[in-house]
Amino acid sequence: MLRLLLLKHIRNWSYAILEREVRASLVYRQFTRVGAERVPDAKTLGKLGVALGPEIIAKIHQRVVAIAQERRIVQGRRLRVDTTVVETDIHYPTDSSLLGDGVRVLTRTMKRIVKRAGAAGAKLRDRTRAVRYRLVEIGRATRSRTEQGQERLKRAYEKLLSATGRVVGQAKRFAREVAAGIKCAATIVDQALLLASRQYLETMIPRVQQVIAQTRERVLKGNARLAGKIVSLFEPHTEVIRKGKAAKPTEFGKMVKVQEAEQQIITHYDVYDERPSDAELLIPSLEAHRRQLGRAPRLVSADAAFFSAKNEAAAHAMGVERVSIPNRSTKSPERKRLEKKRWFRNHQKWRTSSEGRISLLKRRHGLNRCRYKGPLGIKRWVGLGVIGATTSSTSVAPSQLQPRPEAASVASTINRSSCCPSSTGSFVYNRLRVDGATSNSAFCAGK
Repeated sequence: MLRLLLLKHIRNWSYAILEREVRASLVYRQFTRVGAERVPDAKTLGKLGVALGPEIIAKIHQRVVAIAQERRIVQGRRLRVDTTVVETDIHYPTDSSLLGDGVRVLTRTMKRIVKRAGAAGAKLRDRTRAVRYRLVEIGRATRSRTEQGQERLKRAYEKLLSATGRVVGQAKRFAREVAAGIKCAATIVDQALLLASRQYLETMIPRVQQVIAQTRERVLKGNARLAGKIVSLFEPHTEVIRKGKAAKPTEFGKMVKVQEAEQQIITHYDVYDERPSDAELLIPSLEAHRRQLGRAPRLVSADAAFFSAKNEAAAHAMGVERVSIPNRSTKSPERKRLEKKRWFRNHQKWRTSSEGRISLLKRRHGLNRCRYKGPLGIKRWVGLGVIGATTSSTSVAPSQLQPRPEAASVASTINRSSCCPSSTGSFVYNRLRVDGATSNSAFCAGK
């Protein structure tokens, strides 16, 4: 299963494509140890993938880095740190779309309850069509910047909030009646599904109520800075993050820290539940580097967001000889002379290449958008993508850093492959080269 997941994230495939490719390729079958056995279907692969929690995936990544250190590919002399945002799989959030999602989800769940419990208890009133009309009305009123257009927008939102509140009240009654046994099913299976629907209602109702509250604050009262804002009913852990990018000023996801040593080996990563300041991450990164590689780096490089005088002094106290982190707000002539020195500028150039590394993580290994659900899902997604990128970097290390003759041979090498349609509509598949298939010591993916 581990090799299947590794292959999936190295290629950035879905589970359906993974099942198809492994079933059709003898080389993939040999690499994943499936052999002549039946390949698990996509749904089974997804369930097995959930069994590997983020803690296990982090330990696997630590083992991959340890193998790279044993083979003298990475020695830990240098360290560069940067952060990025991995977006969750949500649509762009607006107040009206979130209210529409809430009405749609609650109504759909109540319809399932009626289907299994019959006409007992409260009667279902479907307000989805009225809500759809309000959404269209809000979309048209949003285009107008006049005072009359803004008044129409507020009136449409008031109607939408009223309809959504009624749907929430009806959902509460349905949940109470299922709990009291007023709405019950005829069979054990249907009753279990009925209880699951009730639990889903009880999960979604507070989220829809939060959306109603924040819409009232923003649209009717003009307060856009509301604490605990929800931007998705399905991924409520999603944060609104602004990193100052011109192309994408606002991103919706989780902050991820990536730190690298020489040869572009990612030695540590972290997914934060709440976005921290970059300046708070430098010392924990140094501690993680020393814990993983057994030594403090000789050089630390990061962008200006990581700078503080306290961080610089703590890094030197931990044994770092050179700290290449610019201070954009300094007025000290001595500091300006330091930042103009050749070694400082050269190390800043080396740090800049981490932006390209993050771009590769997003383009090739899927870290632009997380396809797994929940806070644990995004940690699994990031961890598996980082493992895929780390094994790729391990396999393309320069010849002078290749393992000594007495070291164990590399277990497997996955060539960079692309499934590219030609002009005739056929596909060209690069082959997976397996060398020494009986060894399980390391995985290496080559470009």
